Amino acid sequence: MLAQRINDLLPQTQCTKCGYAGCAPYAEAIASGLAPINRCPPGGEQGIAALATLLHTEALLLDETCGQHMPLQVAVIDEQYCIGCTLCIQACPVDAIVGASKLMHTVLTQECTGCDLCVAPCPVDCIEMVAVAPVRAWTRVDAQASRQRFEARNARLARPSQEPPTQETAPDIGNAVAQALAKARARRAASRTS
Repeated sequence: MLAQRINDLLPQTQCTKCGYAGCAPYAEAIASGLAPINRCPPGGEQGIAALATLLHTEALLLDETCGQHMPLQVAVIDEQYCIGCTLCIQACPVDAIVGASKLMHTVLTQECTGCDLCVAPCPVDCIEMVAVAPVRAWTRVDAQASRQRFEARNARLARPSQEPPTQETAPDIGNAVAQALAKARARRAASRTS
């Protein structure tokens, strides 16, 4: 299928800069003739050339209304200002941000695609994009790993959510504590008599 072959050539950063909801929808649009091959800033000139070769068409200049091709970058969270709102976690298409509500978040830099989708939703502006050091190119191995993480995230989000655990009441907690104390006292008493 042509869309799959096109998708295989895209960088799988899932940045949406092309105007589509990810690399696969963009690939489908190209295959259908609804989108040109030059709307992927992360792919840059090399990506455009690869698509042109596959489709037996002329290579175009990057459509800079979608953004500019940049060296590989990753998101970095200034942890002292992070309020734990989880908006960046929700925005990350590859689950490269970890943390919990009201706790500090951090970016798994080796998993970050540099899409920068986490920057805008941050209400305290504590996320910035920084160049990867040492400078390196995005590889096919990176793209494959990113695609796997993106697909795993989508599969997880598509699963029906489980019912939240029931909240224990104060008497339930008090009873559990009392039972635990009684068991501990019984063990202590038994160890003294033996």
